[in-house]
Formats: sequence, structure tokens, C-alpha cells
Amino acid sequence: MESRESKRLTTLLELSQALSGTLNLKHSLHRVLEILEARHGMVRSAVTLLREDSELHIEASNGISPEGQRAQYRIGEGITGRVVESGKPIVVPRASSEPLLLNRAVQRKNLKDELSYICVPIMEGRKTVGALGVDMRFKKDRDYEQTVKFLRVIAGFIGQAVRVERLVQAETKKLQAENTQLREELRERYDFSNMIGGSGGMRQVYEQIAQVAGTNTSVLIRGESGTGKELIAHAIHYSSSRSKKPFVKVSCAALPETLIESELFGYEKGAFTGAQSRKMGRFELAEGGTIFLDEIGDLNLTTQVKLLRVLQEREFERLGGTETIKIKARLITATNKDLENAITEGTFREDLYYRLNVFSIFIPPLRERKPDIMALTDYFLDKYTREHNKSIKRISTPAIDMLMSYHWPGNVRELENAIERAVLICDGNVIHGHHLPPTLQTAEASGTIVKVSLGDSVASYEKDLIVDALKTTTGNCSRAARLLSTTERVLNYKVKKYGIDCSRFRK
Repeated sequence: MESRESKRLTTLLELSQALSGTLNLKHSLHRVLEILEARHGMVRSAVTLLREDSELHIEASNGISPEGQRAQYRIGEGITGRVVESGKPIVVPRASSEPLLLNRAVQRKNLKDELSYICVPIMEGRKTVGALGVDMRFKKDRDYEQTVKFLRVIAGFIGQAVRVERLVQAETKKLQAENTQLREELRERYDFSNMIGGSGGMRQVYEQIAQVAGTNTSVLIRGESGTGKELIAHAIHYSSSRSKKPFVKVSCAALPETLIESELFGYEKGAFTGAQSRKMGRFELAEGGTIFLDEIGDLNLTTQVKLLRVLQEREFERLGGTETIKIKARLITATNKDLENAITEGTFREDLYYRLNVFSIFIPPLRERKPDIMALTDYFLDKYTREHNKSIKRISTPAIDMLMSYHWPGNVRELENAIERAVLICDGNVIHGHHLPPTLQTAEASGTIVKVSLGDSVASYEKDLIVDALKTTTGNCSRAARLLSTTERVLNYKVKKYGIDCSRFRK
């Protein structure tokens, strides 16, 4: 015959396992009350917790009807309310004759068998957060003191579970708030109205984004490497109704042919050597959102066939699986390759091309967007000046001329790298030509080679220095002379020689 102490220890072990086995507090509490009924003959029981409205609500119960479970108590009201208010247990040996029992959850009067009611506080640290109440069959010789101690231990377990539950809820709310904030920041960051560039080619791109963003149409973004195709894909996603859903990017060129299919469509456990568990593919991860396939022109023919089926049927199977998975993700693709030429060469499927090329957006190269160069330069200068804690105010006129005359084969990406490099090596507050990469400083690299004499080159450089000094001093020749470590007489001679109008630099 199991002793009372042994029985209680076994019960506490089971209760501990029930409360720690899941983060679902309501389910855990129901299990706790079922164990109390099975092992200790509790007629009915309830866990009542204090909610944000400062009212006590039944969180879990055993032996109480659905109507009774809706009972609520104010702090200090009835036995339960008084236990929560005082933080001390209350024992009612004969429940039928106790006036403080409100009997909202269950009727205890006029019963055939007398009941005893015990209610103990549930503590979270030093704060009372609820109560555990149990109905037991009345026994004259019952040791109420030991029973209260036992129930208080159980209430302590429940208090710890409540604390963990509330910590998880608080952390979840915090993460949800951070997630919402990040999504809003991303939406603002990739809002095409905040994109830089006012040239005719870019204005057409903005119009196309506005036209297609609100639809579910597949989009093909074309343009040279470094023109900002991924930025356009983000702008389409965050300007659409899918903005709160995932944006999943896949670089087709970065993944080996043997892995691209499993990355896109996922695989089942045992599909191949090393597949120890099921893995969701990128199409599944992007469910309801957008999947962006960059460098689509590098996709192998085998995967092209499967991608074509996904576009046509809106469904696929994982590698090694037979379950058909429906998808609702929007597809955006990008490439810097000549797909028409690839079709001719047999490296890209013509039927897939027509499926992808429903709505095409072409991003012009930077060399065809000369008006955008200085706007982008100013943006990158401000960005990297703050990032690297520098105090650079402007770019000199000769350096601007170099930026404007260069042909930018690497497009916006190359311009960004050039400005970051210049910011890093600049030790003053003005970026000069010698701070720019060597490719911008050589006529052969920029395609601007001209035949000039040494004297003309020196004169041109001298004129640029004087113009830059006059800009800095707002046309004050005396200060400009001191800045150039020369006399005002010599400077005035040079100004007259080069035909420089000082008045145009004055405010």
C-alpha cells in the first residue's frame, strides 16, 4: 500500500512534468487538475488567475460546467477573492454552511455528501496572481494543515508556470512589435518614392513599379550587373499587398547545380545521402509573399523544366516526396544576360522565357543616367561619412568632373564602392581627385583619352585649384590666396590669365 507521503511525492513529480512539458499553460493546468482528481480524489478543482482587467477568471477547471467556467470574481470578493487579496489560504471544512462561498461556478448547498473547500494563493515572486481551489469529500479526521501545505507546493509550481507563460507572452509581443517596426522600416526603405534618380529612364522604371506592384503578375527585371535589380524587386514587394509576407531571395548563380533544386523545392527525409530530416524549400518559405530569383539566366535546364511547371500549375513536390504542394507566392526574376541569345544557343527554354517575361522592367546603366550620378554620389557621401565618423563636407570640382566623365562599367555598385573608398582615405573635409580609385584617374580606363600638352595640363590643374579655393572662400581673393599659400597679387594675375569671374562665387 503506497504511503501518503510517497503518493504526494509521485504526484508532485507528475505535476512538474505536466507543467514543464509544454508552453501551453491552459493545457498544462487542465492536466494538473486531472492528476489531482485521479490520485487524490478531488471532486472538482479550478485555477483562477488575475487578468489585466483586475478581475479573477477561471483559467482551467475540472468538474465544473461550461457555464460555471465563465464565473468571475473581484479581488476581495468571496473566498477566492479574499485569498488573492490577502495572499493567505482559506479552509472551509463544511462548504454547505459557509456564507462567503458565492457558489458562482458550482452549487455546493443541499448536496447529499458534504464537501470541504480549500483555496490557496498562487504566487509569482511576492505578488499574488491567482488561486487554486479544490473541493474534497468531507472527513472529520482530515489533516487540513498538511493538505494546505501540499496544495501550496502545487500552487508554487503553477506560479512558476504562470511566470514563464507571461515572460514568453511579453517576449512574443516584443518580437512582434520589433517585427512590425522592421517591416515598416523595410517598407519605407524600399518605397520607390524614396529611390534616388530622376533621369528619364528611372522615371519610367518608377511608373512600371507603380503599375505592377498591386498585381500578382510575374516580373522580369533586366539590366547590367550593379544597376540595382534587387532594389527594384524589394520596391515591388513592399509596395504590394504582400508587404507583410516574406520576401525570399535566391541567387541562382551562387548555388551549385546539384543544390539549386533542393533549395527551391525542398526535400523529404531520406531523399538523398545526408537528408536526415525534411527541409522546406524557398517556394514554401515565401508562401503568400514574394520569391526573387536573381540571375535566372544561370539556371540549369533541368531546374528550368520544374520551374516552368510551378509557373503553369502553381504546384510542386519536394525532392523524394509525392505530396503535391500548392503555392501562392509571387515570382520576380532578374538577369543581366541576353535571354534571347541564350534561347538561340539552347541554354534557356523558350517556353519558360515567355512565362517569365509577362511584365519586363529594364534598368538603364549608370552611363545613360548622367543626371543621377551626383544625386547618388551625395547619398553615398552622406551615408559613409556618418558610417565612418568623418567630417567630409563636399567633393571638389575636378573630382566631380572625373565622376561625370567616367563610363561606370560596374554601374551604381561601382560608384558606391568608389565613394566609400574616397571617404576612407580622405583626411580632410573635401574629397579630391586623388582620393578616387585609379580607374577614374586614367584616361585609358575612362575612355576619355585626349592629346594635350604638359603646359595645358598644368594650366588646367592650376585653374581647377584656384576655382576650388574661390568656392571655399565665396569669392574672397585675399582668403583664397592664403589658402593656396601664395600672394593676392599672384592670385589676381592668375585669375585674370584664366578668365575666372570671382563675383559668381560670392553669396
